[in-house]
Amino acid sequence: MSRIPTLPNAEFPVPQSLGRVVDLAQNLWWSWHPEGHSLWVQLDASAWEQYHNPVQVLSTLDRSKWLELEQIEAVHDAYNAAVHAFDKYMSGRETWMKRQAADLDGPVAYFCTEFGVHPSLPLYSGGLGILAGDHAKSASDLGIPFVGVGLFYRRGYFRQEVDPSGNQQHIYPTLDVRNLPVRPVAGPGGGQLKVSVELPGREVIVAVWKLDVGLTELLLLDTDIPDNAVSDRPITHQLYVSGREMRFCQELILGVGGVRALDALGIEPSVFHVNEGHAAMSNLERTALEVERGLPLDAAREKLRSRTLFTLHTPVPAGNETFHRSIAEKYLGPWATRLGLSMPELLDLASAEEGSIEMFDLGALAIRSSAIVNGVSKKHGEVSTESWQHLIGGPAAHVTNGVHTPTWLGRDGGRMLSRALGRSWPTKLLENPSLLEQARELPDEMIWNAHQGRKEILSRFARGRLRSQMARHGASPDELRAVDSMLPADRLTLGFARRFATYKRATLMFRDRGRLHHILTNPERPIQIVFAGKAHPADKLGQAFIRELSELSRSDDFRGHVYVLEDYDARVARFLVQGVDVWVNNPRPPMEASGTSGMKAAINGVPNLSVLDGWWIEGFNGRNGWAFGHGEANPDYEGADNRDAHEFYEVLADQVAPLYYDLDPETGLSAGWIEVMREAIASSILAFSTHRMVADYCDLAYFPMGASNLVKAD
Repeated sequence: MSRIPTLPNAEFPVPQSLGRVVDLAQNLWWSWHPEGHSLWVQLDASAWEQYHNPVQVLSTLDRSKWLELEQIEAVHDAYNAAVHAFDKYMSGRETWMKRQAADLDGPVAYFCTEFGVHPSLPLYSGGLGILAGDHAKSASDLGIPFVGVGLFYRRGYFRQEVDPSGNQQHIYPTLDVRNLPVRPVAGPGGGQLKVSVELPGREVIVAVWKLDVGLTELLLLDTDIPDNAVSDRPITHQLYVSGREMRFCQELILGVGGVRALDALGIEPSVFHVNEGHAAMSNLERTALEVERGLPLDAAREKLRSRTLFTLHTPVPAGNETFHRSIAEKYLGPWATRLGLSMPELLDLASAEEGSIEMFDLGALAIRSSAIVNGVSKKHGEVSTESWQHLIGGPAAHVTNGVHTPTWLGRDGGRMLSRALGRSWPTKLLENPSLLEQARELPDEMIWNAHQGRKEILSRFARGRLRSQMARHGASPDELRAVDSMLPADRLTLGFARRFATYKRATLMFRDRGRLHHILTNPERPIQIVFAGKAHPADKLGQAFIRELSELSRSDDFRGHVYVLEDYDARVARFLVQGVDVWVNNPRPPMEASGTSGMKAAINGVPNLSVLDGWWIEGFNGRNGWAFGHGEANPDYEGADNRDAHEFYEVLADQVAPLYYDLDPETGLSAGWIEVMREAIASSILAFSTHRMVADYCDLAYFPMGASNLVKAD
């Protein structure tokens, strides 16, 4: 089942009759297959609810507990169902890839600085990481030979607490590898595989771990090992560390260490997919290796380019990963020597503009060393072309992002679609899009009941979060009891949750607080809004948004109508995108490259109320949600914000709320609202899935670059 050999990481006293639970726990296949989830609940429901991590669940079970479990018929039923489904999946016998009649010369190597596969592995901060995790899952589902390369952040990304004054506090957990589904990659001479990367005056040793995601394997690079000096061990500790020189070291380890790890394992990728500029230094290392193997520099660069795809996720050049040239000069001497270049010549490879001598731009480096450059929505492709065509040599391509529908769809919605479209509906839709018409025939009551079930779950979850937050802030027993009446499930509920970067304008709807108060507190059409999100520890303006929202949620005008949930992560996101009634997004155009949170909501029948930027330009069809504001850039930020807020109020008060509360007296349902929900599902479950996205990458780059016998099936 595995191409990459590993060493055991932990042992559990599992009886032979249930022995395969270890295989299941150490592959995140279970995270998007109901058979896997059911097994962990059967083994220990309370431990599962506490950890949501099978490896940690196994670590809580001693021999006596296993003896008890062996005697329970339901445990064996769940175990056998999970093992059967897992083995069938991992056989890879029936996949979309096999039906394409295209063989790749080797796997796609996908380099990314973060991977958000599951909340139990906090190796991600937001949309880029979640997208990478979803990409890996869909590559597995479709049978694409695929190996990911990232960093193993021993302290992950920060956990967020908001203090009584609304200030964001940053807590960095220390991950215990014994409680994670990662295993040491076996080295050729025994022990864990390690590679080295040159740093000034020394070499840093990089240990390699493996994370299995179905058929996909992720290699995670780790410097926090005894082989390294104490000053070098923290290089891979924290995701998006603030120090610029330390960040450069991280990205050198990712790019160079990743290429060397693949080489040490004898893996020869057919395509290198550089996902965002953080991993661009992989291209320097690959070029240097080709030169050392005897190719002239120009030929080496052309060979590298012919098998390299670079995906931009930043909307404008200012968002790229850049470093002062002095930092690059300090670290890149060995690569200048290996390439036969002077240091100025090497640094020029990462110049965004001709003659620029100040910044080393990893986006520019990746563009110069890739045959194909793409944005992540149609609009973003246009913006990228405008910004980068002088380096690309023409227009940028685009592949609109998607979401892994089995991961993000609520269980009720998943069962509903499985009944309507068949068990393997995500792949069936890819091969037969006409099945979407069956999604448009889903009964009103079925759609509404599935959503209301998730909305009730959101209310219970959010109350628990709010009660914990308030108790930590010193709320009285009476105040804590009052939490039980918060977030009633019969009230129109809006959701706004994402990274609190300033361009996302988290507080836009509060431009006219009096008007918003009037809309939210309408006794005939009451509305509540749930906010969640983190700001980078160095982003003081983003943290100010969190402080402002926290204060507003406690104010007399908005108490009971505005809520702020702390510690936003993928688990919180699942509750929100499945349980709110409307998803709000109002970035400053054209700054939203894509915006996958809205896609996650839409597949759950949650309409978007969003600015026409990023994916929503493609996704909005006039029947599946609402648009407000203008999608063009406006340098008058104050005027644009006032105008967009005004349009938000108008659409919310005059269109959204009236339709939601237009209830049939006999059924108690709003047929018009459910029609919008139905269209949201039908217009998104294929068009904005990562299955469609990965298939597009196959057509754009993976097959043309890496296929040895591309004969497309009819």
